[in-house]
Amino acid sequence: MRRTLGTLGVALLLIAACGDGGEPTASTEPAAPTTAPEVSRTTTTVAETTTSATPVTTTTADLTPRPGGTVVIADDQKPPTLNPYVPGGDTFIVAVISQAHMAGAYDIDAETLEFIPELVVEVPTVSNGGVVINDDGSMTVGWEIRDEALWSDGTPVSGNDFAFTIDYQTATAECWDEDADWVPEPFDLGGEIETVDAKTISVRFDRPGFQHEDMFQWIVPEHAVEGTDYCDDWNETTWPAAGPFMVTEWQRGDHVKLVRNPNYWKSDHETGIDLPYLDGVEFRFLQETDEILRAFQARDIDVAQPPPALEIIRALQDLEGADVQVLSGRVWEHFNFQFGPSNRNPDSMNESRSFRQAVGHALDRAALVEAVYADTVPPIDGFLHTVIPDAGSNPWAAYDHNPERAVDLVEKACEELARDCATKPPRPIFSTTANGDIRVRWADMLQDMLAESGIEVELQLEDSQVFFGDTFDNGNWDLGLWAWAGSQGATGTLSAMGLFDPDGPPPDGANYYRWGTPDSSVRDDEAVATFRDVLTEMRSTYDYDEVKRLAGALERIIAEEAVIIPLASRLVLGAVWADEISGFQMNPTQAALTWNIELWRRIDL
Repeated sequence: MRRTLGTLGVALLLIAACGDGGEPTASTEPAAPTTAPEVSRTTTTVAETTTSATPVTTTTADLTPRPGGTVVIADDQKPPTLNPYVPGGDTFIVAVISQAHMAGAYDIDAETLEFIPELVVEVPTVSNGGVVINDDGSMTVGWEIRDEALWSDGTPVSGNDFAFTIDYQTATAECWDEDADWVPEPFDLGGEIETVDAKTISVRFDRPGFQHEDMFQWIVPEHAVEGTDYCDDWNETTWPAAGPFMVTEWQRGDHVKLVRNPNYWKSDHETGIDLPYLDGVEFRFLQETDEILRAFQARDIDVAQPPPALEIIRALQDLEGADVQVLSGRVWEHFNFQFGPSNRNPDSMNESRSFRQAVGHALDRAALVEAVYADTVPPIDGFLHTVIPDAGSNPWAAYDHNPERAVDLVEKACEELARDCATKPPRPIFSTTANGDIRVRWADMLQDMLAESGIEVELQLEDSQVFFGDTFDNGNWDLGLWAWAGSQGATGTLSAMGLFDPDGPPPDGANYYRWGTPDSSVRDDEAVATFRDVLTEMRSTYDYDEVKRLAGALERIIAEEAVIIPLASRLVLGAVWADEISGFQMNPTQAALTWNIELWRRIDL
């Protein structure tokens, strides 16, 4: 069977709504530490911090596996739909709920942040034969579906379901209003389905790459959905489940209830017990954070993911019996420089690498992070840890807080630019959003820190709608601050590095800094040329290990050139009553806190 692939609706780059504390966040939908992201786990009033993501067991309750019971999860978002492929389905709460009743080809491991197989036997790679580079330069990717995988109505999950999922996603792209804040951006898969049968599907792509990573997040059952209204029929009624639970009740704005899927196909490999352990799950929607905290403290709810504000973390840590899991997430804040012609500062010195490095040494990043997060998270020395933890080497660690070194570098920059800094001293203009307390506080601290090194900063903070409007789109800032959000896998890594592509200025590209672009104040130098060559090589490889190696090399170039200065990863917070529930493990990626919900079980039965 040969079927030409149309387009698949995904977003590789978008500007998200708001982050913590109402702070807008730029997002790449879709190196740093060599260990897993820092984890803080506590069951007492004293936080225990470790670099291991292994759950800490502190309860003395009977741990003999015993299926049964329900779990109540609180969230401050209300799902507008239960269908992840239609308008409103891109919200975080829909993904959290979907993890409980839907299934895809892959999941994301909470510790390694790597793709792991779910409905398929293996994640296809060159080494296992799932990815084959053909003599004509094309690529064939094959998936083998687990024999045991069933829908909740007993129908086997098939290759035809995978093929239908491609068609369904293509069709539902038309359900979105073109004027909506976020609309799926279809991309050409450049290939066709070659073969499909009961338990396999293979796709031939025109060129090698990792296009296949984004294809099968949620599989749609052909036998139940074909011929229905794709835009409207599955917003409130869900199709048969391939996940551990089935949706039985949705009261808009209040709760969603799920019960055990009797045909769920997984068992616990350690105990041999059929999964899920729980009889049911209830998602309860409580808009106010205080309401969530009160309900959790009263044990009316079992699991919560409230905003990761420091006072909330401390309040939860004071609850005896609570397992409070605080992780570095995939959203990372950073300082950066504008190199394009629309820079609002006519006297900008950003073209000088010495000046940018001076700013890096003038900033006390540890003090900036401590002022907001206290001891819950350290400053970051890279950003690839949000995508693949083992991809880099902490290249920004070279920028220690050293005002004397910063002064020397400013003098060097003045010489390089033939500028009389005695009569015309450096005066960068710093811009960010003024809506939240965090960035305003950082702006004030940055001003004081740079002044210590003889750099007088003018603050021009803006409403988020302005900053993420004309300012961001047109490159109309000098020194700026905002956050990017990474996504996993090779495609997430490629998206992250595309943010610095010298050949990718907006609107067609994502290099909003304009570093190395044709209209840049820094272009055609050795670093830009090397970056372009390595990025081209990374985009042409089909070897995931090679992608990681090349990404680390690119991150080192960005650090050496001080194109940006990473500051901190935003926290991800989850809390569970560990003396009642076992198996809960926060996942800092888009897989969310319910990624392994089939393994949760009540230990108080």
